[in-house]
Amino acid sequence: MTDDTYTLNVSEPFVAQHYLTVPDPGPEGDLHSHQYEVEVELEAESLNEWGYLVDIDAVTATIDDLVARYRDATLNDLPEFGDDNPSVERFTRLFCDRFLDQLPTDRLTSVTVRIHEDDVAWAAYERTL
Repeated sequence: MTDDTYTLNVSEPFVAQHYLTVPDPGPEGDLHSHQYEVEVELEAESLNEWGYLVDIDAVTATIDDLVARYRDATLNDLPEFGDDNPSVERFTRLFCDRFLDQLPTDRLTSVTVRIHEDDVAWAAYERTL
């Protein structure tokens, strides 16, 4: 393992809805929208033969496909959330899992997904590969 690390970040905004299912959720227990922004950060120790960490177009297309699933949706209604509370923390892991299912990761050392919820907060999930 070297000390070199290359990082690439691609992001996309979208709006989705949810309601929290925890005890005493307050107003968050009512259906409401958030302006989300998902960021996918990829790391590798080396570049490919063309000097790229990954193909940015492939990463962007994968994120576009995933965001299309969530855009304008009610997260609670999607099967991947099941009966679980659709927190932004849980959302980051689900997004990361689906992203990794769609993009080759043979050279990557880690993937981090950050989802910003409005301009107030964000959560992240990192997977070491």
